[in-house]
Order: sequence, then structure tokens, then C-alpha cells
Amino acid sequence: MNTTTFESFRQQRLAEGFDEVLEREWAPLTALDTHSHPFAANALIARGEMWLTVEGNTRHLLAGDTFELAAHVPHAERYGAEGAAYWVARRNA
Repeated sequence: MNTTTFESFRQQRLAEGFDEVLEREWAPLTALDTHSHPFAANALIARGEMWLTVEGNTRHLLAGDTFELAAHVPHAERYGAEGAAYWVARRNA
């Protein structure tokens, strides 16, 4: 069971040099086609489930799982029937 709070996640990531930390909420069954971001990301799934596809490999992520993406990495996202939320730290270039 994950006992990390958003505030402790935020403080740790800021101490690691990330610029911003926020919570993202996704509606049920949201799907995002392949795209990229100008920032690196380090995230923790707080609620729900998602599928993250990078370079043809798909990971099914559940609450408590983490993922990292470097800036400009193409990826696709899909969220479960109950939606999802994750905490994400961003490191802008």
C-alpha cells in the first residue's frame, strides 16, 4: 500500500531538481495519440489505471506504480474505465 502523500512527493521531487509538481486528473476512457512534451517527467499513479506506450512497448500502470519519461520522447496514453490521477514532477529544459 502506498502511503506517500502528494506533499511528500512534491517536496522530494523539488529537492531532486524538478521545476514543478502537479496532479493530473483524467476522465474515464481518455486516450491520447502519440505525442511528446518539452519536459522530462517523473510520475506516480495516485488513482485508477493507465496504459503508457513508448517505442511500441506498453506498460499497464496501477495506483502506486511509477514511470519516467525524458523530454521529447514520443508516447501514447490510455486511461481506464474509472479514469485516473497521477502526480507528476516536471523538469523543463
